[in-house]
Amino acid sequence: MRCPFCSNEETQVKDSRSSEDGAAIRRRRYCPDCAGRFTTFERVQLRELMVIKKTGRRVPFDRDKLMRSVQIALRKRPVEAERIERMVSGIVRRLESLGESEIKSETVGKLIMEALKALDDVAYVRFASVYKNFREAKDFEELIDELASDEGEGEKK
Repeated sequence: MRCPFCSNEETQVKDSRSSEDGAAIRRRRYCPDCAGRFTTFERVQLRELMVIKKTGRRVPFDRDKLMRSVQIALRKRPVEAERIERMVSGIVRRLESLGESEIKSETVGKLIMEALKALDDVAYVRFASVYKNFREAKDFEELIDELASDEGEGEKK
């Protein structure tokens, strides 16, 4: 593993352990050249996924990009990092289990929205406003009304 600080190819693993949900291995690494310390994660990848953008362009699926999008939506929200990690891992597993090597970006967005809706209403509205390209306050009102009616139905069940 290359050192992110000095680019030395010969780093050493100091500690390895399974993540909380068992879906990854966390490795603490050390660089003997610059004495830098860093952490890497190793995950199982069932298949190489490609995302088909709205423009038709194909790009490799990037788990880190998905995580960043979710973290932006959840910024300053009271949600533990472990729950976010489990949610992102669940989305990735669902994408991999679809059986397709190419997935539309809309599919990814819908899975993120479903997961955020179950996790945090504010993050859901934040993500939806970007994903659905809200242009005016009315768009927010409609989404919040939909969210409120969904919660009302949940209480009746």
